[in-house]
Parts: sequence; structure tokens; C-alpha cells
Amino acid sequence: MNDPVMTDMRSEYSKSLIHLGKENPNVVVLGADTTDSLKTSGFGKEFPNRFFNVGIAEANLVTTSAGLAVSGKIPFASTYAIFLPGRAVDQIRNNVAYPSPPGKKGLNVKFVVSHGGLSVGPDGGSHQQIEDIAIMRVIPNFRVFIPADTIAVSKLTS
Repeated sequence: MNDPVMTDMRSEYSKSLIHLGKENPNVVVLGADTTDSLKTSGFGKEFPNRFFNVGIAEANLVTTSAGLAVSGKIPFASTYAIFLPGRAVDQIRNNVAYPSPPGKKGLNVKFVVSHGGLSVGPDGGSHQQIEDIAIMRVIPNFRVFIPADTIAVSKLTS
């Protein structure tokens, strides 16, 4: 695990992903045209063959993550809260939560979102999501974590 220095949470997420990627070759990172703003592009520079930007296609982000999980990878899929679960709740429920490999509940996919709530700065109302936690909490086989600082980001990522 990294020793986090107080910085912004997205930078810590990027550092933690890179650290995790060095430890585990099955870790893959996906984004939906938000890889620069969420700072996951750093993982892509380190591991270009394990980094996927699906474009503005959140349903594809979820379904691709599910496919990678079925094939033994550990996907970290990141975008803004308004788009995930906002646009892709059907795919999350049907392609990730319900399929269960023997002895498991759901697939091992990590969804990481930013821009939750009303504090999204210049991105405005089209990027505000206040019901993302409520939606994800009622989907079977999901756990929701909300880090308060970079130390929690580092621990949750690892």
C-alpha cells in the first residue's frame, strides 16, 4: 500500500492504481472518456495493454468490465456518478451483480465514481448526481464505500 501524502483524491487514486497494477498483473483499468479528469490515464501510461477507454459509452464500460472479470481480470471502471449508475444501471444489475461464479456473489468489478452530489464545480447541473448511492445500495451483491480522504482512497483501492 502507498503511504499517502495529503493530495487530492483523484491523484491518490491514480497512484494507488499504479501501485496495485505493479503488484497484480490481473488489474485492468477502464474509463468512459474521463481518464484525464479522473487521472486514470497514469495507469494507462504504465500499463498500456491493461488500460481501456471505451469513450462516452457507460453501458459498454460496465459490460466490458464484466467480460474482463469473467476472464479472470480485476477491472476498476471509473467515470462520473451521473453516468454510472445514471446511464448504466441495467448493465450493472444484469451483467455484474447477478452473474455469480461458483462460491461468489456477483463479479469482481470495482466501480469508482467522482462528481457525486452537488459540488461538481464548473461542470454544472448536467453532472450532478444525488441518488447514485441509493441506487447502488439496493443492487444485490454490491457494497458502497465513500472515502473521506486520500488515506481512505489508498486503502480502498488496495
